Amino acid sequence: MSKTAVTSVPIHSVLAERWSPRSYTDQILTKADLAPAFEAARWSPSANNAQEWRYIVGFRGDATFDAIAKTLAGWNATWAPTAGALVVAAAQVEDAEGKANPFAIYDLGQSVAHFSVQAHADGLHVHQMAGTDTAALDEAFNLPAGIKSFVVFAVGNLGSPDALPEQLAEREVKPRERRPLDETVFYSAL
Repeated sequence: MSKTAVTSVPIHSVLAERWSPRSYTDQILTKADLAPAFEAARWSPSANNAQEWRYIVGFRGDATFDAIAKTLAGWNATWAPTAGALVVAAAQVEDAEGKANPFAIYDLGQSVAHFSVQAHADGLHVHQMAGTDTAALDEAFNLPAGIKSFVVFAVGNLGSPDALPEQLAEREVKPRERRPLDETVFYSAL
C-alpha cells in the first residue's frame, strides 16, 4: 500500500513515503534489524552534544515487550502489540546535580526522527505513540533519577489494514494530510 505524500515541492523519497501504520505482520524483529536505525538515532544532533536520548527495546514475545505493551492506552493497546518491536524513548532531562536540561525533549525528538527515517529506508515502519503511561514505564524499567520516558513507538513490517478493527482500518487507508506549507512557514513575518 502506497501512502506517498503529495508534496507542494519535491522532497526526498524516503521522507515522502514514510508514514505511521497501525497494522504489522507477525514477523519478529532482531537487534540486527534495528541496529542501523539506532545508529542513525545515535548520530542525531543534540545541544552541547549531550546525547540525552535513551531507548528500551522489547521484541514481540519477550518480557520487555509485554511490560511496554501493558502501559499503552486506548486504541494503541489494540494494534501496537502486533508490531515486531516496541521501543520506549526516554531522555535525560536533568544532570547529576538535578539541573534541568531544557533541550532534552527536543533532542530526543530529533533522535527518534532519525530512527524513523532510517528504519523506513530499511523497509520497516514506525508509529510513535504518546498514548502510554510514562510513569508506569519509568517505574517498570527503574529509570535512574533525571531520566524520563516520553513516548513509545512500534516498529515492524507493514501488515494488511484488514487485520485492524474497522474504525482503524478506515484510518489506515485514508490519504495522508498536512496543513499547507504557507500556513506553517512564515517568511519575513515582521
